[in-house]
Amino acid sequence: MIRILCRSAAVALVFAGSVACAPAVRRAAIIDENVAVAVRQIGMLADSAETGGVIRIPSTYKNGAVEYVPVDDWVSGFFAGTLWYMYELTGDQTWAARAQRHTEILDSVQHLQWHHDVGFMIYDSYGNGLRLKHIPGYEDVIVQTARSLSTRFRPVPGVIQSWDADRGWQGTRGWQCPVIIDNMMNLELLFKATEFSGDSTFYNIAVSHADRTMQEHFRDDCSCFHVVDYDLSTGQVRGRCTAQGYADDSAWARGQAWAVYGFTTCYRYTGDRRYLDHARRVADFMLNDPNMPDDLVPYWDYDAPNIPDEPRDVSTAAVLASAFYEMYVHTDNELYKQTADRIVESLSSPAYRAAVGENGGFLLMHSVGSIPHGSNIDVPLNYADYYFLEALIRKQRIEAGEPLF
Repeated sequence: MIRILCRSAAVALVFAGSVACAPAVRRAAIIDENVAVAVRQIGMLADSAETGGVIRIPSTYKNGAVEYVPVDDWVSGFFAGTLWYMYELTGDQTWAARAQRHTEILDSVQHLQWHHDVGFMIYDSYGNGLRLKHIPGYEDVIVQTARSLSTRFRPVPGVIQSWDADRGWQGTRGWQCPVIIDNMMNLELLFKATEFSGDSTFYNIAVSHADRTMQEHFRDDCSCFHVVDYDLSTGQVRGRCTAQGYADDSAWARGQAWAVYGFTTCYRYTGDRRYLDHARRVADFMLNDPNMPDDLVPYWDYDAPNIPDEPRDVSTAAVLASAFYEMYVHTDNELYKQTADRIVESLSSPAYRAAVGENGGFLLMHSVGSIPHGSNIDVPLNYADYYFLEALIRKQRIEAGEPLF
């Protein structure tokens, strides 16, 4: 396929025009409006998740029923994180109590070593709980989780192995050391573990992984592959492909968003400008690709063959909005805030935000898990809600002149 090469992020200003004209009152009121809806929706979902006094983890809503996942599922920490964000947005201690209950059912994850997603699972739950309530013991869980994640570090290629190559469907692909772009989202846990423990091992693993990912995962146009497989003996790349995108040479939308968010986070903890510059280049690719819709809610893959008749992925848009607010703070470039504001406005519309009492209590509609696996197609997903609320919190702080972190 033919792609345009990387360009300056300034080119993406074309997307900001309609935002600049939006009434300031609307941009401020949208936070309160979304919180009011979220109180009712997430409250309904939390009630159903605690029926009979049993704490369950809601993942999605399909065929008229909420679906729940076990504690070792990669999405298990997002609902607890959502409850912590509801506490942060409302100040209501009831949300904090609920969040704590949903967080502490994940206690065993700190010892999980068979996949890499423990950063999502523990930092979004225990990390937010520690930040907001300073609960004793939460710091220890984060450090122990970092130890578990570190067992997946492969020193020869210098990366954290994402999936076990002999387990499940992954075991059919012939991989040795598969690393997915999503893994960038687990590095914050390692940076925090060094901050809490004083052990630089975690920090060094995170930097090694970020550097090798930046070197190997990206094409000349700054789009990224989903999976890079490394040789454990030589450290060389054995192959680049996709598991969740349309094709090996396509740009799976959420993977691009993970890259933007992940490298921006790496800049926050290291101060290494290479990471922020790289995040901006990937963002530039996403914003300027001709298949980016006008409302900035991407199709599930930028190269899906039936655009515009392909599913959108609201979770990608939510991740991007949150990342762009942080990029704005680091760069002082209004482009990023204007673009994030526009995404928030799109997601707040009836096209993407569910009516109160519908959608099983989830806030947003129309996300995509994995089309190649036939999994969670055009449904609500708990991580879409999580990153949308995070974006609202970041927007609120920026507009109040408060520090983002």
